[in-house]
This record gives sequence, structure tokens and C-alpha cells, in this order.
Amino acid sequence: MISETGRPKSGRFVLRMSSALHAALEGAARASGLSLNTYCVRHLATSGLGIVGDKDVTSLVGRAHAVVGDALTGIVLHGSWIRGEATPNSDVDALIVVGSDVELNRALYSAWDSAPIIEWRGRRLDPHFVHLVEDGEISGLWAEVALDGMVLLDRDWKLSAHLARVRRAIAAGRVVRRVVHGHPYWKEAA
Repeated sequence: MISETGRPKSGRFVLRMSSALHAALEGAARASGLSLNTYCVRHLATSGLGIVGDKDVTSLVGRAHAVVGDALTGIVLHGSWIRGEATPNSDVDALIVVGSDVELNRALYSAWDSAPIIEWRGRRLDPHFVHLVEDGEISGLWAEVALDGMVLLDRDWKLSAHLARVRRAIAAGRVVRRVVHGHPYWKEAA
């Protein structure tokens, strides 16, 4: 972004707030396993400010909301495109996190497919509807997403908190990544 002076924006600015708000933000960031800076940037980005002008984000969030309504709690991009390992035929995987009251069934995918194809940076977007796992279970999908996912939307911050718990389990060695015949999988450490 270019400033009024014609110079590029630095990406930094000073923000003054009450000490109570500062403490609350710091506590929320710590609970999410994020730095205060990252927490605030994500909050601003998912508040609607970060999607202004980005047609790919607007299309993705809009379609997800059209399919599941207010049950939409989060969106994370993951997979080979995010890892920088995409082939010319790779799509972009979008994990669409919905409330537990939404039944995960073929009707969700049919509703998604009933509208025109959505692309992310020129690649077909492939949705995966999921519930947020709240019992501490860590699947291979959540491990991959925790390491390489790009959170685009996190309505109530439970998604970021869950991803932080998964990252801590990986860092502590409680969950490990293995590869068999070139295919990775995750398992609890023995």
C-alpha cells in the first residue's frame, strides 16, 4: 500500500488504548497461544477490515456464510498450495469450521456446488466442512492445519486456541509425524 507521500506503508503504527483493554488483549493472545501482535493483526483481519478489496477472501467467506449462515465459525486454508508444494493441477483446500449443531453431510457440499466455482488466486477452491474438536483429540488433519494452515476467519477465537493446543502437543512430542511410502501421517507418541 502506498501512503499519501508516495512512499510504501511500513506496516507499523502506534495504538493507544486503556490499560484494561491492553491487559484483556494480552490475556486473550496468551490463551490463544499467539503473540499480542499476531492476535491483534488476526482480529483486525477477520473483523472485515482485512477482507475489503480482496475478492478471493470475500468470495470464500461469502459462499461459506451463504451455505451455513451464522453457524460459520472459522475458515482455514491448508494443503499443498499453502505449503508451497502445489503442482499445476493442485486445488486450494479450505477447512470451513461450523458449529456443532450443523450436520456434516452431502447436503452442505451440494449447497456449495450449486453456485459458480470459487477460485483462490487462480486455483479451484475445495471446501472441507468440519466441526471444531473440543475434547482435546488431535487428528492428522488438525495437526497439518495447525502447522501450515492460514486462518482467514475465526469468529470466536476457539479455532486459534485449538490450533495453539495442537502446536503445543506437537512441540512437546505428544503427537509425532511419520512417513510411510512417501505418505505422511500423525500419531500419538508411544
